Amino acid sequence: MNHSNARINYDRMSRWYDWFTGSEKRFTEIGLQTLNIQPGEKVLEIGFGTGQSLIGLARSTSETGKVFGLDLSGGMLQVANKKLSRYGLSNRVDLCLGDATSLPYTDEFCEAIFVSFTLELFDTPEIPLVLDEFKRVLVDGGRLCVVALENKESRAVKIYDWFHSQWPILVDCRPIDVNGTIASAGFTTVEARQETMWGLPVGIILARKYG
Repeated sequence: MNHSNARINYDRMSRWYDWFTGSEKRFTEIGLQTLNIQPGEKVLEIGFGTGQSLIGLARSTSETGKVFGLDLSGGMLQVANKKLSRYGLSNRVDLCLGDATSLPYTDEFCEAIFVSFTLELFDTPEIPLVLDEFKRVLVDGGRLCVVALENKESRAVKIYDWFHSQWPILVDCRPIDVNGTIASAGFTTVEARQETMWGLPVGIILARKYG
């Protein structure tokens, strides 16, 4: 799916996206725990969607830190901003529209990046570009946590891939080699965990940028 179509699709889904992706919540929570954000840190979430993870991140950074979020969809941004306002966390979070292949942040901008069920949305040639941008904006030793569908040989993955090929707008994610993809971009994996969602493997990877 090209970026323009993706933006239109997510704008349309923004009002009911939380219901549609409820099964992902447990794995996103594991990812947040794995990233272990500390008070005072500056953290960036890519593909924040309706903002559910932003709440936990903002609480973890406390008033001394800051959360930044980037998403392609204006509809998602509106829903996320309303959610943050309800929780009284708007002043701790700065959201913007943008493309992760060209992040609007300076070099060594943040200590941590969180990406949940988003990296596998990019076309295969774009993923290295996205990961290069992650390396650019992370400080040396900075942490990257990715939660994504894992491409493992299984009947469930084959069935899912077929649905993805038939209805790519509705079944938008696709399984990828999470750990291998991150390692090939030059990150050092420090923790790798695999869970299962509806028979599909979910990789949760914590990696660091060194050098």
